Amino acid sequence: QVQLVESGGGLVQYGGSLRLSCAASGSIFSRYAMGWYRQAPGKQRELVAAIESGGSTRYADSVKGRSTISRDNAKNTVYLQMNSLRPEDTAIYYCNARITRSPVEYVYWGQGTQVTVSS
Repeated sequence: QVQLVESGGGLVQYGGSLRLSCAASGSIFSRYAMGWYRQAPGKQRELVAAIESGGSTRYADSVKGRSTISRDNAKNTVYLQMNSLRPEDTAIYYCNARITRSPVEYVYWGQGTQVTVSS
């Protein structure tokens, strides 16, 4: 069983930066694909960034060039560095972990951390 705990959210000014952290339990963290999603009021949850177990990354177009996802397998932690923040980045950010053990896919979610960017 994997438990995920996000931290690092808060209130920042336009153009500011934040680094979100997601601490995961479990002994096989390095085998999980990890991701950050966000959901704004009245909007669907969307993928922000993902990092595979092998280290490859992908980003939503809206954050590409401003955000970096990374992982520290020794600390069972995944990070999302966000720069040049805009009001439209305001959302609850959720950590996600995924692993496939055929034919079953296991997906885990954290409870989220609020990011608010002022105008």
